[in-house]
Amino acid sequence: METYQFTNEKNLATFYEMISAKKRNGFVIVEHNEKLPYVVLSKEKKAIKHSLHLFLTCLTFGLWSIVWLYLIIALSRKKNILVAVDEDGNLFEDKCLSA
Repeated sequence: METYQFTNEKNLATFYEMISAKKRNGFVIVEHNEKLPYVVLSKEKKAIKHSLHLFLTCLTFGLWSIVWLYLIIALSRKKNILVAVDEDGNLFEDKCLSA
């Protein structure tokens, strides 16, 4: 594995631990570069069972609608993130713009 000088074994180990944690969270690797250590990860949007949430909203007299609205906002988008090592050897994570 050919890497640049600013990455050491500790940074790479932490980098791969972060990637494996994201993969356990449901992310899938879209792009991976070994020379400049970065990975683009993607997580598809989840389907929400609106009929169940409507029933729970009626059952709790509208209180469940707060949870339902949060789930619509949080889970209905595709998420893309970039995990990389910068020039100083620090790990960082950034959101990617998706079309």
